[in-house]
Amino acid sequence: MIEVGDIAPNFALDGVEGDGSDQRQFSLDAYRGAPVVLVFYPSDNSPVCTAQLRSYTDDMSAFATVGAQVLALSPQSVSDHIEFAQQNGGFGFPLLADIDKQVAKNYGILGPIGFYRRSVFVIDANGVIRWARRAAAGLTFRPVDEIVAAVRSIGE
Repeated sequence: MIEVGDIAPNFALDGVEGDGSDQRQFSLDAYRGAPVVLVFYPSDNSPVCTAQLRSYTDDMSAFATVGAQVLALSPQSVSDHIEFAQQNGGFGFPLLADIDKQVAKNYGILGPIGFYRRSVFVIDANGVIRWARRAAAGLTFRPVDEIVAAVRSIGE
């Protein structure tokens, strides 16, 4: 399992911009040179996931102050992500489709029966994982201020 200090496994996934437009492939390597926050969430349209992504969207200015790009990944399809984004008035970051859960496997966030565990990784500008939180249960999520503090600490 990857840990803090490891190079973040690259990936290329189909996804959609947070407003439901611009369907394309997103690659982690394309964001080298700036911090990246990877948000693994279990499911589109679930109450906790929706609250989590809305919270992060509402505080995008906090992520902007530390120059962080947020990418949200779940195992639903791009068409599901488009519908989810449109139903929620859009999100402030891309939604990526890890349909085969390979990225989740690479990051060690799958639970014992193959479900996504709500997790967040902070990756520095050089592609090194600097902070990681994998949830044991999926009913809570990391608050924006905690994640932003983690991004800020990698520049110190």
